[in-house]
Amino acid sequence: GDIGHGMILLLAGLYLVHNAESLRFTQPVLFMARYMLLSMGIFATFAGFMYNDFFSIGLQLFPSGFEDPDGDGQWSPTYDVTNSGGKGPYPFGVDWAWHGAGNELLYINSMKMKLSVLFGVLQMIVGLLLRWSNAIYDRSLTDFIFECVPMMVFMLCFFGWMDVMILYKWTHPIDNSPNIINSLICMAMGQQDNNPLWPGSVELAQKLMIYTVLSVPIMLFPKPFVLLWQHKQEEKKALASGHPLLEDEESAGPSPGGHGHGEEFEFGEIFIHQIIETIEYVLGTVSHTASYLRIWALSLAHQQLSLVFFQKTLNMGLEMSFPANGIMLYFMFGAWFGITCCVLLGMDVLECFLHTLRLHWVEFQSKFYKAGGEKFAPFNIRKLLSDSTTD
Repeated sequence: GDIGHGMILLLAGLYLVHNAESLRFTQPVLFMARYMLLSMGIFATFAGFMYNDFFSIGLQLFPSGFEDPDGDGQWSPTYDVTNSGGKGPYPFGVDWAWHGAGNELLYINSMKMKLSVLFGVLQMIVGLLLRWSNAIYDRSLTDFIFECVPMMVFMLCFFGWMDVMILYKWTHPIDNSPNIINSLICMAMGQQDNNPLWPGSVELAQKLMIYTVLSVPIMLFPKPFVLLWQHKQEEKKALASGHPLLEDEESAGPSPGGHGHGEEFEFGEIFIHQIIETIEYVLGTVSHTASYLRIWALSLAHQQLSLVFFQKTLNMGLEMSFPANGIMLYFMFGAWFGITCCVLLGMDVLECFLHTLRLHWVEFQSKFYKAGGEKFAPFNIRKLLSDSTTD
């Protein structure tokens, strides 16, 4: 996120939207990407304000929450660090006093890493909610009880608890602040955590871990046996009606719970499929959460590249004496702007787009999407309006 880079993308998106009709046939790719580029500019600008980053420079939008009364470079907070009702911190985003500080990278690094995990877990929870909606739409009580619910329990009790720890540490000052990774290890291994977030938090974490472990066998075992029971009930009904299920009829329709897909009912195959799906979800949830750290790495690389380009071009010209600085700034600005457009607004934006596209496709859509052979029908307002007019 960068205010300057985001504004350039935003202006480019506005230009494409405003001149859409002239680009419809001459530049069809830009025509189709106009709203995507506009949304990228909006959110990049917002993230830039949140990080208080304008071409690697911090903007003094509000009074800082730190001061250096002695001028020796030792900044001390002027707000209530104990969060007990005193003066609040910087109103929005990162305080501009952090720019250029000796521990800036350490602070920004930790903040962006935690933010990426928070948004990652949130998006995966939304994906699970879409899985719930699929089960409700298909009227599959088996999928809802024995897949959707334990999957959500697994997600919330472990990774949701991790997010609670992150937010609690941000909002509550702790004398012996616990390390979140160590606390999660103690939670998973059943070890004693000597640095609790609050009195009773360790006991709560242990209970949540029990729910996390219990959700795995619920995902694994009941559904195949429920499907087997439902299949046997269908066979009994068919025999009672004097019309036993033939092989062609058995493979004609999908079995309850979304399995079968036009194939003969095989309990062993369904059970193996459920084992694979359970293992994939449990291990995938861990790896997918770590995969969202790519957002942190991309944001950090973008910020550091922007800082290096500024220091090696414009800043070098600004440090020169008059009149050499004016002449040098003329050439340095061209070099800086060219590098910014080619590297940061070209290559880096494309790289960020590809990584976030992968996060949507793998980490998000794997929570609810199943390639069952149904033709994809995208949401189309124009088609809906034309159908309603015809009816």
